[in-house]
Amino acid sequence: MKILVINSGSSSLKFNLIDMDKKIVLGKGIIERIGQENAILNFQSDGKKKTYPIKANDHLEAAMEMLNILTESEIGIIINKEEVSGVGHRIVHGGERFQKATLINEEVIQGIKEYIPLAPLHNLANLMGIDACRQILPNTRQVAVFDTSFHHTMPPYAYIYALPQDLCRKYGIRRYGFHGTSHKYVCMRLAELMGRKLEDIRVISCHLGNGASIAAIKNGVSVDTSMGMTPLEGLVMGTRSGDIDPAVPLFIMNRENMNTAEMDLLLNKRSGLLGISGRSNDMREILESADKGSHDSVLAVEVFCYRLKKCIGAYTAAMGGIDALIFTAGIGENSPRIRKMVLKDMDFLDIILSEDLNENASGESEISSRESRVKVWVIPTNEELMIANETVLVLAG
Repeated sequence: MKILVINSGSSSLKFNLIDMDKKIVLGKGIIERIGQENAILNFQSDGKKKTYPIKANDHLEAAMEMLNILTESEIGIIINKEEVSGVGHRIVHGGERFQKATLINEEVIQGIKEYIPLAPLHNLANLMGIDACRQILPNTRQVAVFDTSFHHTMPPYAYIYALPQDLCRKYGIRRYGFHGTSHKYVCMRLAELMGRKLEDIRVISCHLGNGASIAAIKNGVSVDTSMGMTPLEGLVMGTRSGDIDPAVPLFIMNRENMNTAEMDLLLNKRSGLLGISGRSNDMREILESADKGSHDSVLAVEVFCYRLKKCIGAYTAAMGGIDALIFTAGIGENSPRIRKMVLKDMDFLDIILSEDLNENASGESEISSRESRVKVWVIPTNEELMIANETVLVLAG
């Protein structure tokens, strides 16, 4: 069975074709600059990489180019589109309604549209990908896999905001959480790697990239997570502020005569690591700048690590203890220095890092010392495989 996994952005279309019998990626690519004259398609399969200039005025033309490259005689990986058994779409926000992966029909599409106000950039772009794929693959069943669904197991006291509840119920205001497919994948892999049942362990998963979130997973289900109604809440991120006194935006808006759109841009695109460092949202560049003596870059790294350390302590308390800790995504998988800073002086929680294992971690690696009761792992995330798995389950009924 071959599953096509789609992650559609406002001007991009990422795709992976996965052989689910062998659990291998046959080919993957990304189309960028959709709607611009200089659109490009990057594609790789069987170790070969190619970049093509293409015409992609909209997502439909982009999807047609995707299908062309997948079936192309030289580098393509399928003979025809009938080989695609199903399409799994990453959908960022499923609100309260979509609590699991769902077969796409007109009713589901309408539901996703209704949640556009909660994720205006993401859900609208996701819908563009759905529409394009339904046109080029009209006879292929398609599945919506929601970033928020994994966190629907959170108890009410973890997701309710202390606001007038009539307004919350009217507008669906509550904490939903995101990165659900990533957190679910890495905690499932952790259980396999440790040879334990997921239902018997308490796990904290740290998804650290340009977007960052942490999840408390107890007995196999999410009981808390750092992102909220939108992906803005929680940890310090590449360009997002994370947690902030809600009076601060009001204060700045009054002093700077800013409107809501301008404040939204400031909080989501000009804050976080970029805002503190004044240089970059890329942790690699910030660490390099810190080593050269930039005070603001040093501060950005310290704030990032301190916020994460606080969350680990809070989630350990919320679960009544912790058995394992996971680092994943770009920063989590590739920065021994950040992992070391976060876990410094955590031996009181029986979290003891092995400096040697941490420095030399590659792929799926345990990095805790023998003395550490809490096992610490680096596990590369695989959201595409998780989406494909969910798609197969839905198609199987």
